[in-house]
Amino acid sequence: MFLALWVGGLVVALIAVGLFVFGLRRRLIQRSGGTFDCSLRWNVPEEPDLSGKGWVYGVARYSGDRIDWFRVFSYAPRPRRVLERSAIEVVARRLPEGEEELALLSDAVVLGCLHRGTRLELAMSEDALTGFLAWLEAAPPGQRVNVA
Repeated sequence: MFLALWVGGLVVALIAVGLFVFGLRRRLIQRSGGTFDCSLRWNVPEEPDLSGKGWVYGVARYSGDRIDWFRVFSYAPRPRRVLERSAIEVVARRLPEGEEELALLSDAVVLGCLHRGTRLELAMSEDALTGFLAWLEAAPPGQRVNVA
């Protein structure tokens, strides 16, 4: 009986520590400011895939001339993807369709982009999209910027 209570207490303590670290990571990512919720789908085909597969929830953070993208459900302290401003080319903008609507946040707008030859899609709120496009257009003189 004592062993079962001890193991049960240990499991509860480990879950509490895991949740604390998970929340602390999110707080540390957002500490420096300039963050927004941003789902990402990497390496998408040219034909639109409306199945909702491949989308990953994340948090993006502006960091100088790049965006650091972190998975929401991860303990990793480093960004999963880094998108350089000079390498991002916006090619399309659309609203989620089909099963995609269930995979993304309710107010999301999907932005189709190219980054160093890789097709990707970013889904963010209208407000975050406005800020993202303004950040792209605010590139220093001499940088190539392509915003659809």
